[in-house]
Amino acid sequence: MTAPENLFETSFEEKAVTQASLQPIYAALVREFVIEVGPSPVDDGGSPSPEAVEQAAAWFLQVDSQIQVHQLRQFLQSTTLANEAVLRQLLQHHMQKNVKSSSDRDKTDYLLVQYFSLRAPSGLDDSDMDLDYVAQVLEPVLGPQQPVLPAWLSSLESILQSAARCRRLSELLHSGTLEQGRALKTENAARYFEHSAMVAFTRFSFMVRRIFFRLMHDDLNAIQDGLRELERRGVSTIDCRRAQFSAEEPIGRLRMICQSWKVMFHAEYSSGQPLRMLVDLRAAVDDALHNTVRTNTAASSAAASTRSGAKS
Repeated sequence: MTAPENLFETSFEEKAVTQASLQPIYAALVREFVIEVGPSPVDDGGSPSPEAVEQAAAWFLQVDSQIQVHQLRQFLQSTTLANEAVLRQLLQHHMQKNVKSSSDRDKTDYLLVQYFSLRAPSGLDDSDMDLDYVAQVLEPVLGPQQPVLPAWLSSLESILQSAARCRRLSELLHSGTLEQGRALKTENAARYFEHSAMVAFTRFSFMVRRIFFRLMHDDLNAIQDGLRELERRGVSTIDCRRAQFSAEEPIGRLRMICQSWKVMFHAEYSSGQPLRMLVDLRAAVDDALHNTVRTNTAASSAAASTRSGAKS
């Protein structure tokens, strides 16, 4: 994948500065994921030559080729080395490549959303988050611009509106919203690195992630509320086979699992197996609540019939 134009050209001196800044991050990545690569040739002292910068660039490419976006995400969420400056340097590193792979695109996409999330106010209202505002926040990494939504991305807004109408996580996961957004990036891979496209995708991904986390927390809260209500009704276990648990799963254990999920799901949205388990667990809890209502209703009717028969 090549950039549509050489928007991110940098001098070898600038590349040397970026390499020296990123060397600790990449060294930690090599250790974390046991990557088989030679020692880093980055020289953080003196004035490196163009040849030395090229050698270092080849080393970084070797590491990049063996690091997937989910590994980068996992690492940045757990390391103390990550901050705004590091995200900016990682973005510059990936965007300044003359030839960009699909992995570079995915990493850039993730890093832009992380960078925007870090710099945007926590109480930012969705109505304030137009393309101009997102471009302003991303200006330190993308430069000044007045973005216009490309015609090939005109469907982004309707996809976003579809996601916003979802009332449960199961609806979002089955709506195809996440897949449609990814498909646009894949089908138009050569145009992803256009400035306006990167701004549009950052806005889209950030807002969908907001929706995702809101629905995820709603599901977790609904499960926990349901478990409390089941305990109040005297239920101690429920059938959770649909969520890949046992037919008589203790409510106390399910409560502990939900607490651990609150931590585990503090990550980029996805449609992976753990989230399917969360959706299925909510359905299992809902079923248990409905079943206890039917059971109690039937028992009450039977008791009433017995009393009526005794009186007659």
